[in-house]
Amino acid sequence: MAAPLGMREQLTFYQDPIEWARAPRTGSGFVFLKDQGGDENAQVYYQSRSGDVRQLTHGNFIHGSAVWAHDGRRVAFYGNDRDSLSYDVYVADVTSGAAPQLLVGGHEDTWYPLDWSADDSKLLVWKYVSLSESYLYLADVATGSLAALEDRPRKVGIRTAKFAPDGRGVYVLTDEDGEFVQLKLKDPVTHQSRSVTPATGWDVEDFDVSGDGRYVAYVVDDDGRSRLTVLDTQAKLELAPVGLPEGRIGNPRFDRSGRRLAMSAESAVTPRDVYVYDLEHGKLERWTRSEPGPLELGTLTTPELIHYPTWDRIGAGRRARMLSAFVYRPRTAGPCPVVIDIHGGPESQYRPGWDPFVQFLVNELGYAVVAPNVRGSTGYGKTFLALDNGVLREDAVRDIGSLLVWLGVQPQFDRERVAVMGGSYGGYLALASLVAYGERLRGGIDLEGISNFVTFLRNTAAYRRDLRRAEYGDERDTSMRVFLERVSPLTNARRIKKPLLVVAGSNDPRVPLSESEQLVWSVRAAGGEVWYLLARDEGHGFRRKANRDVYLQTAASFLQTLAH
Repeated sequence: MAAPLGMREQLTFYQDPIEWARAPRTGSGFVFLKDQGGDENAQVYYQSRSGDVRQLTHGNFIHGSAVWAHDGRRVAFYGNDRDSLSYDVYVADVTSGAAPQLLVGGHEDTWYPLDWSADDSKLLVWKYVSLSESYLYLADVATGSLAALEDRPRKVGIRTAKFAPDGRGVYVLTDEDGEFVQLKLKDPVTHQSRSVTPATGWDVEDFDVSGDGRYVAYVVDDDGRSRLTVLDTQAKLELAPVGLPEGRIGNPRFDRSGRRLAMSAESAVTPRDVYVYDLEHGKLERWTRSEPGPLELGTLTTPELIHYPTWDRIGAGRRARMLSAFVYRPRTAGPCPVVIDIHGGPESQYRPGWDPFVQFLVNELGYAVVAPNVRGSTGYGKTFLALDNGVLREDAVRDIGSLLVWLGVQPQFDRERVAVMGGSYGGYLALASLVAYGERLRGGIDLEGISNFVTFLRNTAAYRRDLRRAEYGDERDTSMRVFLERVSPLTNARRIKKPLLVVAGSNDPRVPLSESEQLVWSVRAAGGEVWYLLARDEGHGFRRKANRDVYLQTAASFLQTLAH
């Protein structure tokens, strides 16, 4: 697009969707990532201004996080070409056609490139262990030597980082000082740091800094909704654009002048679009207008943020722990059926964004949709994040039980017609809820969910095993293996007596197809009713429109059956 609300020009034409694309700061063309059939073995491509495409990586390996150098010729990215258990950092020259060169790597380590220094001599790299443990290093681009950003590295969570424009510091999103993620400016020489953003009791989720360093834009995750602030470091003022959709704000980025800020924004009733905020004039301008098809935006439903008490007690007063949920209420009279929609992760969070299927359930089928953030979700502090780890896994299932109690006393909801659905880890929680609370549920939908933690950890992609063991527990330990088997839905398949829809993709490297198939076989063998939808050309999540349309039609038919 060349102007606000101007004509859009399509640049790529592939059967598989483009996962990600980025243009350089200077120069022309762009790099993008694309896999085949959802196998997640994404390759890095460079497309010139003329439309010529060069594939920079090859093979059945994973690549991502491409970061352009300032010279507009080199790009850094991660890949597991050398070792399937490791993510290494490579650098490629898009103009020469030479093979990418290994810069940073280690045995079973996970490295990501984050940013280039102003003179392109250093690359800021991130060694990731888990969401609560990661480390930053400066890599010498000429030699590959590493220098830790901290003189005494600590076990803290780091979300992302980038060089300060003057090159004398590094901005870091970290939870090193408490429960929540804040923006810090670190000096790599003195190893001292200072806070840039105020403590708000919520996570800072993204940021950018203008080229002259005057403005810092940051986004706060405020109980599931995004809040954008622009800090004028010279005038000591805070600016906030007026008119953005109330929901999710992503990727705030300054232009070269440092006086205009672009971002994406969406809400439950408005699709994602690009907006530009003019800081000097305080003007917000919409650059894109997404097409919602036949949906009438004025008839859609905005969710209500509620908090419900769960089963455990906290604090000196032993008060009930409160959990958040977003509730979409239909306009129909009388008690309505309910779908509990559980997010995956588990280190993730339900955020109220654009979801036409939810709107269809609410406005066409008359369902209420309730989307909880159970313990283990991000956005509520480090302690909350760890409340479901390892042997605490079933505590998150009990949070769904507490939600069922809350729903049961709400007059608008029909407690006899409650279904549960979720994808990936959310699929596990949906299945576990059918096991634990089957008498209170009408049925459930499992989208590529974990059915057995032991077989999942054995069969998931090799690079993911240790990352997932940090969350779920190490199945190689005998006592943990016994626990994981006991809490797995597959072990308790005979207790799933309500109708179940299972959805899977053949090429899923995260939650392998075997997790869905062994569950379908076991539930059917025990006499349970199972609808099963399998896409041969999909991976983790349905991304092809034709397949997604079939899934949505199937899920809608299944839920209509449950409601009657």
